[in-house]
Amino acid sequence: MELEGKFCIMGGGSWATAIAKILMMNGTEKINWYMRRPSQIEDFKRLAHNPSYLTAIKFDISRIHFYSNINLAVKNSDVLIFATPSPYLKQHLKKLKQDISEKVIVSAIKGIVPDENISVSDYFHKMYHVPMENIAAIGGPCHAEEVALERLSYLTIGCVNKERARSIAQKFACSFVKTTISDDIYGIEYSSTLKNVYAIAAGICHGQKYGDNFQAVLISNSIQEINRFINTAFPMIRNINESVYLGDLLVTGYSKFSRNRTFGTMIGKGYSVRTAHLEMEMIAEGYYATKCIKEINECYHVNMPILDAVYNILYEKVSPSIEIKLLTESLR
Repeated sequence: MELEGKFCIMGGGSWATAIAKILMMNGTEKINWYMRRPSQIEDFKRLAHNPSYLTAIKFDISRIHFYSNINLAVKNSDVLIFATPSPYLKQHLKKLKQDISEKVIVSAIKGIVPDENISVSDYFHKMYHVPMENIAAIGGPCHAEEVALERLSYLTIGCVNKERARSIAQKFACSFVKTTISDDIYGIEYSSTLKNVYAIAAGICHGQKYGDNFQAVLISNSIQEINRFINTAFPMIRNINESVYLGDLLVTGYSKFSRNRTFGTMIGKGYSVRTAHLEMEMIAEGYYATKCIKEINECYHVNMPILDAVYNILYEKVSPSIEIKLLTESLR
């Protein structure tokens, strides 16, 4: 199944910019690109790179049609690739009046829709009536910064329609990105969300001066928590050791590029949540994911001590030193 039509990237951040690079390296002749702020578009056209993110990536502007009007962008596109932070998705879609029920939706968002407490795929399915076979999710260990440097990366495309997943995977494969497919869209979405929570936990422990030995135990227990949760909420045959699950957790928990680990490190060093957000100037999606998953888990009652510890630190304002000390007694 060849995926025809015009592609539109929805968002102007680092991951959106990395995806644009991948598509254009793959040979996509022209892309549409929606950014909310006209000033960002004007600077982009003048500089031939994103003025705010991954500025080292140069683009052939003649191959990009920019939009600051979301309805025009959607009207003139067939495949919509959403790469906005999950807390801002509803805000971005507020001005959308165009029917998207027949579009192909690709979610590059690694988070849950706050307040709704549902995955991005479910949000588009329930709120915008997009059939599930037309919705895909991108997962895997793939930092935007390494895409900018053209370092070898791996992505998994999840969709209930494997032919649709395969056609999308072909568009995302290039000289430095290898792709694979899966029909486990929910497992990919929730694992991609949870790994941000555990990266915050890793950062908190790093800020508290716990060493590599403990970090290894923490990450080992984190993948067990992910496995328990997604197998309870969305049971199916899956291998949790695949890169889209375990690999994504590892890179987010350990990498210097991980904003969630950075956020957690600041919390572990004594920063308040508000101060950490202000100093980072970027969204740590794991902060929002912690509350969402905590509330979702009230229905499933999965044993998730690491999630609970992060929630207590971020939302109940429990001292990180006290909470992590208690956590160490429950890990094996």
